[in-house]
Amino acid sequence: MRVLMSIAASLLMVLFTALSSFADQKAFLGRWNLTGTGANSDRIYWLEVTDEGGKLSGRFLNRGGSPLPLESIKVEGDQLIFTIAARPNVPAIEHRAKVERGKLVGSTKERDTPIQWVGVHPPTWPPADANAKHAYGKPIELFDGKSLDAFDLQHKDKPSGWTVADGAMTNEPHANNLISKQKFKDYKIQAEYKLEKDSNSGIYQRGRYELQVVDDFGKPAESHGHMSIYAWVAPKVNASKPAGEWQAMEAIVVGNKVTVTLNGQKVQDNSTFEAITGGALDANETAPGPIMLQGDHGKVWYRKVTVTPIVGAGS
Repeated sequence: MRVLMSIAASLLMVLFTALSSFADQKAFLGRWNLTGTGANSDRIYWLEVTDEGGKLSGRFLNRGGSPLPLESIKVEGDQLIFTIAARPNVPAIEHRAKVERGKLVGSTKERDTPIQWVGVHPPTWPPADANAKHAYGKPIELFDGKSLDAFDLQHKDKPSGWTVADGAMTNEPHANNLISKQKFKDYKIQAEYKLEKDSNSGIYQRGRYELQVVDDFGKPAESHGHMSIYAWVAPKVNASKPAGEWQAMEAIVVGNKVTVTLNGQKVQDNSTFEAITGGALDANETAPGPIMLQGDHGKVWYRKVTVTPIVGAGS
């Protein structure tokens, strides 16, 4: 009898441990917007943790680029430990985090620099329709063909790298990024621009979601192509013109939805902003945000950037 009781107790302990581990693991599941704390508040990351048959897996957006699969992820005690795979000249990076009061509180090191961050789940968006009939306010010209007065620089300690000539503003490659002084919530944006061959830029909606601007004339439409929601949603068609030709885009942004027309063709049709994209200024997704124009990649010219706020909506 004692032997049977001992075996039963052992089985119960194993079951309790397994259930506790599952409960601990469950607390980490889902998507998280991660923001650096203190002096590192400009470091914006994104994490997704999933359970596939009892085994954890995940994706991570390390500030820029695309969300990539994690090299490893596990729970030890009350800690989530995940590792970003090594890249050329960049060693593997380990992150550790705990759930505290519903937030994911973690830390890592980047090139021996300690980084602390706090994560929250993305918002649950109310229903929205970028294709509905909207009432618009007065258009706001972010570029008047003469000056960059409507913009601040993303990196205050670096030179602008932008100039204005012949009614257009243009950058030297790897210049600063331009951030509109005004912030917007729901709106229509219209821009006209041209690209140097093999160049690229980006038009960030609310400073968080990049609509890719890239010279990809004649290539298949894909999730990094012209007017993609970068790394998330490919355009329906490739509507790009050749490098050196002026191109026109229009986007209607309502909640987490966007409809985009490029050169007269609809390329995003009430598409969803699934998550922040690489290079996002912050992760406060439901708050108004600025328009950001990338200048830190290749050469680009903008001759029109107009934002018209939405002041009402209907079906």
